[in-house]
Amino acid sequence: MKLNIIRVSLAFAGSADNTLITFARNVLALLYPQATKFPDIPVPSPVMTAGIEAFANAKAAQPSGGKAATADKKAKREELLVLMRKVAIYVQQASDNDLALLLSTGFEATSNNRAQTPLAKPAVTRIVAGMTGQALVTLTADSNARGYEVRVAEVAEDGTPGAFRLPVFATGSRNISVPDLTPGKLYAYQGRALGGSTTYSDWSDQLVQRAA
Repeated sequence: MKLNIIRVSLAFAGSADNTLITFARNVLALLYPQATKFPDIPVPSPVMTAGIEAFANAKAAQPSGGKAATADKKAKREELLVLMRKVAIYVQQASDNDLALLLSTGFEATSNNRAQTPLAKPAVTRIVAGMTGQALVTLTADSNARGYEVRVAEVAEDGTPGAFRLPVFATGSRNISVPDLTPGKLYAYQGRALGGSTTYSDWSDQLVQRAA
């Protein structure tokens, strides 16, 4: 039987500038704290941080800087892409065909397994309080999922939603820990499954609940 090799997607290289910046910052936030699982990242965290911010600053300066600023933005983008590709190749090797581990780094995956099917949109079925400032979120499970993500956004008392935070990752669908909540504030929760032929399911419908 032919082995299904899971590879890191390099499609981020074709992303719009702001999308690339967000994607790179997400990888920085999710990958680098996992030192025990990824001990030999070829680009140190300060170097990656500097590359991201240099590109972000060049992007911000472009509209009023003329041709020189545009050229600088393009150069900083390519420098960041060089760093991102190095890290992507390392993550692919270090993940050792473990899709959940690969996705926990913020990178996305491509797969040559044509038998995979799209994942169904999950639902948030339960939110219970953990420790102070922590919620434990349960999603509907999918037998084809390799992991799950939950994201949260603060909701004003008038119902106005804020921006969603970076998602938290878990290998199971039950009691996914969402930390750093302010007791008494309202939060909107969404979850999605990871895996299948599309890498991600759609985000679930939002469930709003007050943090304990």
